[in-house]
Parts: sequence; structure tokens; C-alpha cells
Amino acid sequence: MTGSFWWDLLIGLAGGLLLLWLALVAVLAVARPRGDLLREALRLLPDVLRLIRRLATDRDLPRGVRVRLALLLVYLALPIDLIPDFIPVLGYADDAIVVTLVLRSVVRRAGIDAVRARWPGTEDGFAGLTRLTGL
Repeated sequence: MTGSFWWDLLIGLAGGLLLLWLALVAVLAVARPRGDLLREALRLLPDVLRLIRRLATDRDLPRGVRVRLALLLVYLALPIDLIPDFIPVLGYADDAIVVTLVLRSVVRRAGIDAVRARWPGTEDGFAGLTRLTGL
């Protein structure tokens, strides 16, 4: 392309990363909660974070579930997001969407009873969580 191996490699890597990022943004846009669910997800965030920590440290759950939750906690702790926070709506929503997708996966693998037993919030909050995750 440019005649230099290193420039071609750099351009190829940058293009590949850009395509991967665009694919992830498209997945997040399709999977986002509709209507008031996003607002509800942001309101539930403190309880959900405590739930994720409790689930991630529970040795009774399968290792795959705990690994997913640990990776989710790392993602939430990193200052780098899939969509920068200065982009209106989607900037802050990407964290809620990723949490929702991981929690859906956890419930499919570990069961709703495991999540219910470790829920730190109110009954109304758990009802909101079940609506948010589509359970």
C-alpha cells in the first residue's frame, strides 16, 4: 500500500481497531434498553455494583460466571470506555448496556435464584433489575 512494511502494518492495525470499535458500538446501539429502562438502570447502579462484587467473589458460582463479572468490574474501573462519556446519551449508557448484557449472561448460567439471594437492594429495585435484564 505505502511501500513500507511498518506503515502498512500500522495502517492495517488502526483500520482493524476502528472496525472492531464500530462493530461494538453497533452491538451496543442494538442492545440498549428502551425508554425509561436506561434511566432506571442508572438509578439502580449502586445496588448493581454491589451485586456484581458479591457475585464475583462467591465461590459457589461457576468459575466462568465469576471471570465474566471480574472482567466487568475491571471494565467499569477503567477510565477508557467503548463510547467516550462526552457523547450525549450513549456516552454514559455504554456502561449500563455492558452491565445489562453481562448480567443476562450470568442469570442464564447461574440462575435467577443466585442473583436474587445476593441482591443488596429493595424488592422494587430487584423488580427493576429483572425488567432491565429481560428476565
